[in-house]
Amino acid sequence: MTGESFHRGRLIDHVQLVVSDYEASRRFYAAVLEVLEIPMVSAEGYFFADDLFVSGGSPLTGRCHLAFQAKDPATVDAFYAAGLAAGGRDNGAPGPRDYHPNYYAAFLIDPDGNNIEAVNHGPAKRSAESVVIEAI
Repeated sequence: MTGESFHRGRLIDHVQLVVSDYEASRRFYAAVLEVLEIPMVSAEGYFFADDLFVSGGSPLTGRCHLAFQAKDPATVDAFYAAGLAAGGRDNGAPGPRDYHPNYYAAFLIDPDGNNIEAVNHGPAKRSAESVVIEAI
């Protein structure tokens, strides 16, 4: 791998795990994230650390929730249409969400029951296009 480089931070917006035992998961992730020196923020019924979001929920929505970054709302719309055409099931048509201002997303259930999202956060300036990791 010496001399190779690859980018991170361009595809995945966040990953959400919907867990059956919230308190057990909170304890587990608090312990492992502390070891990794990654701060965790807890609130009522959910916690997050960087791009990982964990919540309790019933019914469970699949093995995981995966959100892809989309460059604009039109791309979110196209993601939704393509996913439906390819066998996905609707889990939330494209549109604004009240998570924060300018949050525009669509949700599909993939063939294995995972909740897959495309999201655009509105106009923004990135500090970097991606993180470049270079093997040494």
